[in-house]
Amino acid sequence: MIVTVFRTRINPGVQDEYGPIAKRMSELARTIPGYISHKGFVADDGERVTIVEFETEEALHQWRIDPEHAKAKRRGVETFFSEFKFQICSVIRERMWTSRAARGA
Repeated sequence: MIVTVFRTRINPGVQDEYGPIAKRMSELARTIPGYISHKGFVADDGERVTIVEFETEEALHQWRIDPEHAKAKRRGVETFFSEFKFQICSVIRERMWTSRAARGA
């Protein structure tokens, strides 16, 4: 599995324009074969973090080269983001646990 961690800060005054594009990218990502999931979070200091999971590097590559996504990335740099950082990580190990109560058992 490949995990991308995308951290951004949004320029003041662009949220209304950014929101619909972010929503569209969320919809578009789901159409990429090999896409697993993504979630976004906003920290108290305004930093945004989006975590995206893909099955393979090829799936991530297809997302990276998607023309609509490429256009949105350009807009991000030109208009929306005051800063960004992304990290592409290969999952070495994964472990998960769910309590019996949470499972409804």
